[in-house]
Amino acid sequence: MLPQLRRLEQEFGGALAVVGVHAGKFPNERLMPQIALAAQRLGVSHPIVNDRQFRTWRRYGIQAWPTLVFLSPGGHYLGSAAGEAPYEALRQAVANLVADAERRGELSGAAPSWAAPAPAETPLRFPSTVLADGGRVVIADTGHHRILVARWDADGQALATVAVIGRGEWGREDGGFDAAAFASPRGLALDGHTLYIADTGNHLLRAADMEARVVRTVAGTGARLVGGTSRPVPARSADLASPWALALVGRRLFVAMAGSHQLWVVDLAEETVAPFAGTGAESIDDGILGGATLAQPSGLAVAGDRLYFVDAESSAVRWADLDVAFGERAVHTVVGTGLFDFGDRDGVGDDVRLQHPSAIVRCGERLLIADTYNHRVKAVDPLTRRVTTLAAAAEIEGLNEPEGLAVAGDRLLVADTNRHRIVAMALDADGTDASAAREIPVAPHGG
Repeated sequence: MLPQLRRLEQEFGGALAVVGVHAGKFPNERLMPQIALAAQRLGVSHPIVNDRQFRTWRRYGIQAWPTLVFLSPGGHYLGSAAGEAPYEALRQAVANLVADAERRGELSGAAPSWAAPAPAETPLRFPSTVLADGGRVVIADTGHHRILVARWDADGQALATVAVIGRGEWGREDGGFDAAAFASPRGLALDGHTLYIADTGNHLLRAADMEARVVRTVAGTGARLVGGTSRPVPARSADLASPWALALVGRRLFVAMAGSHQLWVVDLAEETVAPFAGTGAESIDDGILGGATLAQPSGLAVAGDRLYFVDAESSAVRWADLDVAFGERAVHTVVGTGLFDFGDRDGVGDDVRLQHPSAIVRCGERLLIADTYNHRVKAVDPLTRRVTTLAAAAEIEGLNEPEGLAVAGDRLLVADTNRHRIVAMALDADGTDASAAREIPVAPHGG
């Protein structure tokens, strides 16, 4: 809803005041420092109320995130709307309310002003995804709305940026690397000289030609998906909903479509896109691909005939069959039991508790996950369903909402999102533990 609210604030100026009321589901979301970081990451420029005890939520009878509540200039309740509203419908509703207030003489001038604290300048800003490919490392520099391509130095101790994809400001343009624009890009998948990018804020999938240094749109119209489709449709004419993570299998590009609680697949040869798994309802029900329910899938990893993913809102690790010898392909759960079952507890199977995991990567026979709101990295054995926390490094400051993982030889690279950095950890032989963590310097382009 934030892009729609920004447009409304710009169009209606002093006639409209926006106040965010944040009622965090997860404990980590209720902490003031984390809310401040989230506001910076999302570019929020209006005041925020931390409704940590859900008092405002209950007062207005809210039942779902997000919900818009409309108040008169005098503070009287005018109505509410739950869910993601299309901009034009929202604009018309606000225009009608403003016109009524003007007729009654209730508008007295400019809305109260509020300036968000200026963020500190850092080489990376809220990096969300890291991808390792031989000597090359690709980083979704999400807060700067760009992608960095870097290579290791001679000692393998630092990264030097060799290409910057995107001009570094919120926008939506194809073209050369210097002119192209993204909106909070996240997921990455590399296919030779082609880098696929989940342009999350624009509801698009993009492709960067690393040789020609040109960005093009692969799928999406730029409009957010409302409703859905069950059949393949031309990729460039399909509406998408916050594509979050990518995984390439042959000529199929799988997409964690966080906004519609589904997995989608792009047929790159046919240039079509279609839902792959999930009904679109938000829950955690296993079953055949088209009948299962997901909850904000946010990370993907391929292992043989399984497409593993993490469901952030159900704090779960799951997989979808890519192929089966008998019966129908289905969705299965490794750990995770419900939308409101979360915490920080290692163990086996249904005893495990995670808190809003965002990334998953294969490491030998195991999976490593970014347990984002617990500020940890954990190892998952998909056969035994055992989850263990990787050893924390004492020599560096702790992680803060890590959102990206990549295995680079005997090292694990972590996008430490809220600390604006990439961290490397030394992996042991079987990927069950890591140590000797340290920050990896990332030199700017030409540095």
